Amino acid sequence: MGNFKYLLAALVAFGLVVYQKTSIDIVKPETMPMDVCWGSDSGRTKDRSNAKEVRPFVINVTSEVLADLKNRLSNAKPIVKPLRSVNFEYGFNGDHLAKIIDHWSNRYDWTARQAYLNSLPQFKTNIFGLDLHFIHAKPPAQTTARTIPLLLLHGWPGSVVEFYKIIPMLTTPVPGLNFVFEVVAPSLPGYGFSDAAARPGMGPAQMGQMFVKLMGRLGHEKFYIQGGDWGAVITEAISKLFPHRVYGMHSNMCSSISSLTLNDYVRLLLGTYWPSIIVSNENEKSRTYPLSKMFFGFLEESGYMHLQMTKPDTAGVALNDSPVGLAAYILEKFSTWTSKDYKNLPDGGLSKFNTDELLDNVMVYWITGSMTTSMRLYSEYASNKYRALPHLMAKVKVPAACAVFPNEMPIALALKTLLIRKFEKLIRVTEMEAGGHFAAFEQPRLLADDIWMTVYEMESIRINSV
Repeated sequence: MGNFKYLLAALVAFGLVVYQKTSIDIVKPETMPMDVCWGSDSGRTKDRSNAKEVRPFVINVTSEVLADLKNRLSNAKPIVKPLRSVNFEYGFNGDHLAKIIDHWSNRYDWTARQAYLNSLPQFKTNIFGLDLHFIHAKPPAQTTARTIPLLLLHGWPGSVVEFYKIIPMLTTPVPGLNFVFEVVAPSLPGYGFSDAAARPGMGPAQMGQMFVKLMGRLGHEKFYIQGGDWGAVITEAISKLFPHRVYGMHSNMCSSISSLTLNDYVRLLLGTYWPSIIVSNENEKSRTYPLSKMFFGFLEESGYMHLQMTKPDTAGVALNDSPVGLAAYILEKFSTWTSKDYKNLPDGGLSKFNTDELLDNVMVYWITGSMTTSMRLYSEYASNKYRALPHLMAKVKVPAACAVFPNEMPIALALKTLLIRKFEKLIRVTEMEAGGHFAAFEQPRLLADDIWMTVYEMESIRINSV
């Protein structure tokens, strides 16, 4: 009965990961015309002399938007009290949510936070009919180190706000290294200040093609890529579809799920009794076994995924209308995805973060009204047509590196024996000391150091092979 439970959990979990849904009008990245337009029903871009302009952008929220937010926060219905002795086990604890909303309403200073968010140089440019927002941070003008372009990609329910601490760590020269990064960090289409697609089909691969074009427009024919969450999925897609444009990739959410074979599933089950046939170290063993804990933990935390794969527009109505609901929905992920144990704490572990910084990310979703359009990415990824794209089952042939954070969701199955088969040029797999899903936000120094060392190794190999 015990093994049957493991197998049933595995099948259900895997079914959720590859959930199928009917969609229409998908443009395959392998054949996507260079004049395609995602921003209109015409299907083609219009001739515009300024279509390729790169325009400076500054966040400037109107007083009317802020007054409306203040009014909604002040007049929100009372939050339902949590059950006795319950913390985050039933979802966001109402008592702690009330504290966050009180801070947002009475102490959060948007003027100061907006100035902080404008401290990094931001731009917009039109690509495939959409205005794409991005941070473009360069090293100090006086640096003599060689500049290397790095495309930095976020996920859901994050935003470029996650990168405000790590970007300066990447654009500041490191003693002993002869290179430094020029960072390009775009908001994904439909997220934050980037336009959303007006028609179906904007999946990770299509976003990847937009970012490749963005890098070319900025003068970078080849570059490194780094990503987590959806950013990791897009990083992998770019590496498969445009390998000639990529020096190497780094991911803080490497996953072997898409490349698992029947033999791998058998090894996972047998590993319950003989772990060494599939895991390489104690960290991998503790993340993977017992299988029941891993799979049922995923089922408990993946309800949002099923909803967003099927009915993103329905859920989006409520979240775009209620700032309190939006904060609860987003910040719950910063609790449970940071550590599964945080659900047993009264504050969900959120007190470890700066509340203003958490609310900065919520504000980006609120002021842009982008929750619905951000959630559609799940639906596009789960569509039958997207799941049939050949690159999904292909191997990654560019140099790759994986940073495995101990509190990342174990369902990714970031096991070295499996990753080596998927990433043909796997340079390194680093077992990180601390941190979870939002690595750049939680542990910017650890992630930055691993990016530096990864690119150092990749550059040494690349230069010596020339």
